[in-house]
Amino acid sequence: MQLVFAMNQVENRKLKYLYHQSGIDYRYSIIPDYASDIREWKFYPQTENLEPFPSLEKRMDVFNRCAAPLSVEAIDCSIQSIIKTGDITHLITVSCTGMSAPGLDLQIMELINLPRNIYRTSVNFMGCYAAIHGLKLADAICTQHRNARVMIVCTELCTLHFQKEPTIDNITSSLLFGDGAAAVLVTGDDFPARGLLLTDFYSEVVTRGRKDMSWQLSSSGFQMTLSGYIPELLEEDFRPLVDRALAKAKVGEDEISRWCIHPGGKRILDAICKSLRFNHGELRPSYETLQEVGNISSATILFALKKIITTMDPGQKIFGAAFGPGLAMETFVATHE
Repeated sequence: MQLVFAMNQVENRKLKYLYHQSGIDYRYSIIPDYASDIREWKFYPQTENLEPFPSLEKRMDVFNRCAAPLSVEAIDCSIQSIIKTGDITHLITVSCTGMSAPGLDLQIMELINLPRNIYRTSVNFMGCYAAIHGLKLADAICTQHRNARVMIVCTELCTLHFQKEPTIDNITSSLLFGDGAAAVLVTGDDFPARGLLLTDFYSEVVTRGRKDMSWQLSSSGFQMTLSGYIPELLEEDFRPLVDRALAKAKVGEDEISRWCIHPGGKRILDAICKSLRFNHGELRPSYETLQEVGNISSATILFALKKIITTMDPGQKIFGAAFGPGLAMETFVATHE
């Protein structure tokens, strides 16, 4: 970023300060250029101003080549020895960083030899809360079909969309977002293995935050708007959202043992801690996820969820929430079996 943005010494010090305060130690990218000497760059041109700047077509070409193998790796990690890939009855792909037709779902089908008549659907361009939307769809499918084996895979290649203009939105996006994939298996009630029992979902849209978080297509990639006002909105609105979500689920806050909150950024997590009057320990898995991988859009909350599940006892309840463009907020309540 320092090389491309061509900042002066004062601006460089500000940039370093932002990185040190981000709460992020590592992020990952499908593009090796970010960790390579300029003479070894393959995606970006080896020029000071990055011209000719990679087009949307070039970025989507990388997505089409890299997203499916990464998705399959995540699927393999999620099912392990629980089921075979041939036992998957439904496939839900989730992404907001790449689109094509035929798309990611068909690529995955071919790579792991899923039946050609498998039920499939895609959740596209919903942003960081899309994993919960996918869980909601899978829950509805499993309610209707007790023998369903629904595979959800969230694959996000956020670093494909680096923008070279040093605007506050571009600096913030480049600081926060990384690449990765996560998959989760949702099954009908007759499945013998134990995990989380999904019991309720709730969603709201805070329309006054509509312009403060957005994700738009452009000829040079997808462009993020991420206003500094978002943490203030969440600090003000998150507590009432939680109250309404718990009331709908008929669950008291004292019954919640774990909190799984999307690690959108350190300021966002801090704002939620203030809103819920937490001492930060309650959101440790979210902070740790942010520290280890950054924000991977829709996949991030599943990384945090994996951390939490390993520390839960049977009967304990978890409250999950994520937010994205709109400003839309999705929540779920689940019980460890």
